[in-house]
Amino acid sequence: MTAPAALPIILVAAADSRTRKALRSALTAQQMRVVEATTSGDTLAQAAKYNPVLMIIESGAAGFDGVQLTTSLREWTAAPIIIVSQLGEEHDKVAALDAGANDYVIKPFVTSELLARVRVWLRQTQREEADTTSATLDVGDLRIDFEKRLAFVSGREVRLTPTQYKLFGTMMRMAGRVLTHEQILFSVWGPAYTKETQYLRVYIGQLRHKFEEDPANPRYFLTEPGVGYRLRG
Repeated sequence: MTAPAALPIILVAAADSRTRKALRSALTAQQMRVVEATTSGDTLAQAAKYNPVLMIIESGAAGFDGVQLTTSLREWTAAPIIIVSQLGEEHDKVAALDAGANDYVIKPFVTSELLARVRVWLRQTQREEADTTSATLDVGDLRIDFEKRLAFVSGREVRLTPTQYKLFGTMMRMAGRVLTHEQILFSVWGPAYTKETQYLRVYIGQLRHKFEEDPANPRYFLTEPGVGYRLRG
């Protein structure tokens, strides 16, 4: 029986049939419609056809390069991407996050934990869609337009991934204040991620490279050692 079209569509891209079956069963039980893909080409085709609200991509398996896929998808979609992989080294996670992935889960994973992460990203997406504020905010040479979801430095538009934009918006709203790692992670990634300081280091580094004249000696995105970060107001 075909699931109702109104259900949120989740794209599950995995070469392993057992992984696809387990995720399909778990997501369907959560009242979500699942679309499957078995190769990288199939993933791009299914994503374009169904425009899913979230994608779970198995990386490292035959026919799947999660970083390359994420890079291609980020050219046109802001839907959250969760990478699932047996590769647990820091450089693997950093590469996926740099490409625009929102999250990285190491196999074998606990299905309930993965579902919790899916719910967190869906809630954040819903909140963003409901946010219709038209305000613009300036901090020194930095500017953010919340209505158009645009970012600027010295009048030049800066292209950001969805997660980079969330982090930039959070820092701009709290300019001048010292924010702890936990506060930022909670605001940008959600309550399940308050210990994932590695995510934060990666993304702060990305913002420095995009906004700072000298990323190694930042003017705006300052580190508060042992505490967190501050956007200099």
